[in-house]
Amino acid sequence: MAIFTSTNLLKNVYNTILHEGLTTYKTKFSKATLPARVEAEKADKRHKKGAIFVVRSKADFTSTGVKGYIVTSKETLLEDAAGLSHFTPNVYRQFGYSDDKRTKIHGFEEKNLLQINTFVVDIDTKQHSVQEILLTCMDESIGTPTLIVESERGYQVYFVLSEPLFISNKQNFRGLTVAKRIADNLKKSLQSVSSDLFCNDFGFFRIPKKDNIVWQQLDQTYHMAHLIDWSCRQDDDLERPLFVVPSKKLTTSSVTQSEWFSKLVHAVDIKGEKGQLGRNNAMFTLALVCFSEGWEKERTFDFLDEYNSNLRYPLPLADVETLLNSAYSGKYKGASKAYIEALLAAYVKGGSAIPVKFNYKGGWYKFKKERKDRERSHYEEWEQDIIAYISAQKSSSEMFLWRSQKEICEAIGIPQSTLNVVLKQSKRLLKTTKGKGRNAKTGWTTISLFLQYVLKKAVELSQRKGIYRIGLQEVVDEWIGEIEPIAGYDLLTLYLEKLDVVTPSTTKETLSRDTG
Repeated sequence: MAIFTSTNLLKNVYNTILHEGLTTYKTKFSKATLPARVEAEKADKRHKKGAIFVVRSKADFTSTGVKGYIVTSKETLLEDAAGLSHFTPNVYRQFGYSDDKRTKIHGFEEKNLLQINTFVVDIDTKQHSVQEILLTCMDESIGTPTLIVESERGYQVYFVLSEPLFISNKQNFRGLTVAKRIADNLKKSLQSVSSDLFCNDFGFFRIPKKDNIVWQQLDQTYHMAHLIDWSCRQDDDLERPLFVVPSKKLTTSSVTQSEWFSKLVHAVDIKGEKGQLGRNNAMFTLALVCFSEGWEKERTFDFLDEYNSNLRYPLPLADVETLLNSAYSGKYKGASKAYIEALLAAYVKGGSAIPVKFNYKGGWYKFKKERKDRERSHYEEWEQDIIAYISAQKSSSEMFLWRSQKEICEAIGIPQSTLNVVLKQSKRLLKTTKGKGRNAKTGWTTISLFLQYVLKKAVELSQRKGIYRIGLQEVVDEWIGEIEPIAGYDLLTLYLEKLDVVTPSTTKETLSRDTG
């Protein structure tokens, strides 16, 4: 892993995340040379520009608004980064200040997004190591992240797009709907490392700096088509559709008469804390239901005021008014079923068993075709099938699962030609071959399984020899030479270097520096 010791490397991080969403240099008082500015201006004209929002401190997120300022150039961001705490890595179309002193910013609303550059998953705890997060990304999510940024309480995991997704109001913000489902699936896929399921999908996140980047692989970016395919498979597992196209709502009975609504209204111990839904979420949900039911704003305010008064820990009246105004702003289609279920599970006895239903008529759902009904399967699906097979069959006491390619093909139902394509492209699979001809044996494993094995063996050796790192190096030395240099090999050595393990590639780099 590269260590950030220069401005140029940090510049690469911002370029990777922001793409061409901001201008390269400031329009006034730029420190760049005239030829550089002229060249950059020509390039900047090829893409529409927007702005991002930044704040200097977490304390700038206040109940009366966000104190910060607007950044429209990468040069400004790079100059100011050291004094900033958070930024919006996704670019907004319109932006401004809400007070005369130009201290409070506005415009960071999802439907005001110009382009989505990255998905970020917030992990609000340090009980999981960076290595555990990486392994979980490989095993249970879409793959290795582009960046991991450390905060005081946890980590933020960046999955950067290779090209930005531009947001428009066409088809009722269809692109934004798809992006939010992908963001939701990414968060769900990292639940085993305590991802925050309710973190704002496209809001403020810790700004990457030289001293808080704990993992970076800037060439590891994701195509939107790849993310959609992956999200479809996640939705298949959850038995839910990828896209929802809403239609006019007709109710046969009021949602306010439902069991779940009544139970939620009578849950008076709601408070909440970081990473957990609380009073604000409950009240906002109730307000959205009232709005969807066609209640007048004044009626809903009276209802929320009474509900708030019954809470053991009531909110200030100003907060209630803010939530009400937001719910009635017309920016939201309705209450989130996932939020309602989470609130019931957290604050209502037996709440997990209470069905949450909305009486919608009409509308349609676009389900992904069954695997057997598709003419050809994407190679990532075959890769996942192979990984699942290896993981299920391999003994934890063995480094490899020994199967011939023919046996793998027959077990999974994959054509030999497709297997060859998968092996050339996969950055997760590892293999080795012993012997030749008919006597040849092929060993199969994955990067994750390899790391799990060497870490386990290192612990066993360290118990005898007393030094974990020496034990880890011995295990890697024993096995690294067995791995064939297919696509996943370089990524494996990158992980091992992160663990301060010397690998053949590390040795080559050291020799190159020493002789250069």
